[in-house]
Amino acid sequence: MSDSRSKPRKLFGTDGIRGTANTPPMTVEVAQRLGQAAGLHFTRGTHRHRVVLGKDTRLSGYMIECALVSGFLSAGMEVTLVGPLPTPAIAMLTRSLRADLGVMISASHNPFGDNGIKLFGPDGFKLSDEVESKIESLMEDDLTGKLAPPDQIGRASRLNDAAGRYIENAKASFPRGYRLDGLKIVVDCANGSAYRVAPTALWELGAEVIRLGCEPDGLNINDGCGSTHPQKLCQAVVENNADIGIALDGDADRVIISDEQGQLVDGDQILGLIARFLRQRGRLQTDNVVATVMSNMGLERFLKEQGITLQRTAVGDRYVVERMRELGANVGGEQSGHMILSDYATTGDGLMAALQVLAVIVETQRPASEVCRVFQPYPQLLRNVRFQGTNPLGSAALEDAKKWAEDRLSGKGRLVLRASGTEPLIRVMVEAEDSALVEEVVEYVCEAVRRATD
Repeated sequence: MSDSRSKPRKLFGTDGIRGTANTPPMTVEVAQRLGQAAGLHFTRGTHRHRVVLGKDTRLSGYMIECALVSGFLSAGMEVTLVGPLPTPAIAMLTRSLRADLGVMISASHNPFGDNGIKLFGPDGFKLSDEVESKIESLMEDDLTGKLAPPDQIGRASRLNDAAGRYIENAKASFPRGYRLDGLKIVVDCANGSAYRVAPTALWELGAEVIRLGCEPDGLNINDGCGSTHPQKLCQAVVENNADIGIALDGDADRVIISDEQGQLVDGDQILGLIARFLRQRGRLQTDNVVATVMSNMGLERFLKEQGITLQRTAVGDRYVVERMRELGANVGGEQSGHMILSDYATTGDGLMAALQVLAVIVETQRPASEVCRVFQPYPQLLRNVRFQGTNPLGSAALEDAKKWAEDRLSGKGRLVLRASGTEPLIRVMVEAEDSALVEEVVEYVCEAVRRATD
């Protein structure tokens, strides 16, 4: 694993560049400059270089898209526009089309006013910290004389069958010979990038599909819907007597499930279910599953009982992917619902993960409420403390609080203290078998964070 993660980056966070639209760094100027720098970085050899460019349904996507296109064209790259599609579709198309670079314009689960830019290499994987740092450095350089001469400026075109290609790719991850006939499925696409492809894929596999969050207007992405606001999904499942509910986020790289009783199933349960399903069929590579420091200790205990080792990483699905590649593992994910199934995709794919859950339901002929809860989670509490100015992590006061907490939890639980990669927040997570102990430690550490930021 590269040690470049420790190098400070001004623009790139844990998942690309993100911010409020029309406000630094999410401006036309930055997007255009990024297109130029990334285009130059990925121009290697004498062939005509290509970038695949997709987006979610945010109003600001038009603005960012145009700026990126102008930057890439000025660097001499051909731009293939695919319109609103899930993030994993962009990764897939980048490889399928033998493109040199893939770009997704999305702020994932954030409100419509935010936007972001995620970059994928020609292998379909998110860029490493090291490559992102090189692109940032290039953005700061004088590019005079480096951009394309007039006769080498790129062209832009649209790939009209991009959605169909992704749908077929997603359906191919469903076990051969299995069908969804007889299942009633509620799917909430968060008014985001999967609003067409996810319901279509499920319907083509035989399901009766009830759609939520499939009417984007540029302003309603993630607005009271999707994986971050699943209440309507749970209600719709019960009201329609559905077998299961599937909630995606704005760019469809994460998923949360509702069982037929309207009860939520988080990413840890999904991860445990898929890992056991694959191991029972001899398809879990290396008997390792990769998750982050946020995953529940109950998952770790459950996997150990199955003969599977849980490997933890820093928060961020690309760090999960890095570790999976190091280990040769084919299953990884996050509690938030990012599921990386490397047999089928190079990044998190909410639809494909949901299809694996549905495969278990089809095979066992058991309801989702029985299938989807594979372990009893430890009590876990996550609180966010906002700060202004300097990040307080590493301060003497917080180090003292951290030591107190770890001593208090010794042998009984664990503390995760980290900064958000997208907001000025310190995230405090504590879990232990004793819920009262969890509450006590969280309150103590949160108060220490507040004092350190005063």
